[in-house]
Amino acid sequence: MWRASEGALSSRGAVGGGCHRRLASCRDGSRLRLLRLQRRIDPRYLELADRLGRALGERGHSLVSGGGRVSMMGAVARAARAAGAWTVGVIPQALVDLEVADDEADELLVVGDMRARKGLMDERADAFVVLPGGIGTLEELMEVWTSRTLGMHGKPVVVVDPFDDFAGLRTLVATLEERGFVRPTATAHLLWAPDVDTALDLVDRAGPLPAARPTSPRRSSGMPALDPDPGERRDTMTA
Repeated sequence: MWRASEGALSSRGAVGGGCHRRLASCRDGSRLRLLRLQRRIDPRYLELADRLGRALGERGHSLVSGGGRVSMMGAVARAARAAGAWTVGVIPQALVDLEVADDEADELLVVGDMRARKGLMDERADAFVVLPGGIGTLEELMEVWTSRTLGMHGKPVVVVDPFDDFAGLRTLVATLEERGFVRPTATAHLLWAPDVDTALDLVDRAGPLPAARPTSPRRSSGMPALDPDPGERRDTMTA
């Protein structure tokens, strides 16, 4: 997901760090996270990424991505900027050292590691849009989907799958649901779209997001209460 992304919209378009203006802004300035793939791929995937970036700009959204300039991540960011979107990249120092950072991003946030990158992106994302990707994209998708199912955030999670790249995953999840390992309500929290426009329509129709369920950490006898991990906090979307 460009975690909105890295593939989310949070883009867990997604691996990544700071997202508040780097997520694809949905509706009234809300932000989107994208999940994406970074490697040599069929040109149709780059065209898909380009379409998403252009659509974000055309709809007045902004983008938060993983801060890379290569492959689909770079394609989304370049197309979004060309269409007038504000782009924010969140990238670990190690990838900056490899010279793959999106230096043309309106904001480029450099963080210490991948966990910080994802935590910051999640915190600032208002929606997650997932494009086809590799194991990193799958990991990010599962994380934001699981936390959505557990009520840790109320943000839409949408997978764009025009080429049936996720067909195997859908079959697997259906099998797990049949066997009682996955609740039907969990599968309902993951939205599927055959194209970019449908995906963004689903995000736009989600409406104001509910605040995350308050939690009261239990204390063990003699054990101090721990502050919640900032990387697990989720912002609500303002209308």
